[in-house]
Amino acid sequence: MTPAPGGIEPIGFTERLDGIRRRIASASDDPASVRLVAVTKGFGVDAVRTALDAGLTDIGENYADELVAKVRELAAGPEAGAGEVVGEIAAEAAGQAVVPATGGRPEPVWHFLGAIQRNKVARLAPVVSCWQAVSRVEEGRAIAKRRPGAMVLVQVDVAGLAGRGGTPPDQVEGLVAALRDEDLDVAGLMAVGPPGPPEQARAGFRLVSILADRLDLAVRSMGMSDDLEVAVSEGSTMVRLGRALFGQRPPRPGHAETPPGPPRTPMTAAGAHRAGWGSVQAFWGPDPALHPLAMPRTTL
Repeated sequence: MTPAPGGIEPIGFTERLDGIRRRIASASDDPASVRLVAVTKGFGVDAVRTALDAGLTDIGENYADELVAKVRELAAGPEAGAGEVVGEIAAEAAGQAVVPATGGRPEPVWHFLGAIQRNKVARLAPVVSCWQAVSRVEEGRAIAKRRPGAMVLVQVDVAGLAGRGGTPPDQVEGLVAALRDEDLDVAGLMAVGPPGPPEQARAGFRLVSILADRLDLAVRSMGMSDDLEVAVSEGSTMVRLGRALFGQRPPRPGHAETPPGPPRTPMTAAGAHRAGWGSVQAFWGPDPALHPLAMPRTTL
């Protein structure tokens, strides 16, 4: 079948979604407990319609302008595209700007996944249901000012890489308490695994689950297209998937694609422990016996 004008080929999408559900089931004793956030960053609004028509209502975006633009397009009424092929055509038009309206489809539950810029919170607050990357109390304060009681997740830095964002593990408890004092619903923790083989993310994901248990937080947003099995096996309740659902992203205008590097050598768990766990090791100390990889998650 020829891809629809929005670029999302419906049969391919259905096959990828089925494959993702099999991957989750292979790593979880309770696959129904794992929420799937469809990350439409870099794709057109038709990707949102396709996800909604498939029953995926949790929609993730990384950029404020892109999220607001998609909300407006959905409110204005659907155009022809893969969403029409997957589900029924909706034709209701809305005259309001930036209001959640999808004309017959289920309404999306918007997750903001990107770095929180306080000067953009006012535009996002009316439509974002979950802020997944809160790393500082100042960010939470800006959200609470515009959306008291908003659901937020604290991003935990499990990679120790400059520019990745997140709070060091030993500061998570304090930040959670401070955000609760700001009248926010701190629902859980979020983490982005380090680049490299999926197994390299295991220790960090296990640490996030341990922290969430200690703080009595239900949501653990961990796992993306390449490492979702590791994340789910370590207790993830929410995975964020873009490429695995929609295929390869088109290049962003004005951004050249990065050529692929040489193949990586598969890394063992011991190698992952040595390779770059600055923030994890700072939290657990230098004793390998106290590292999360040395302890079964279910006994902690």
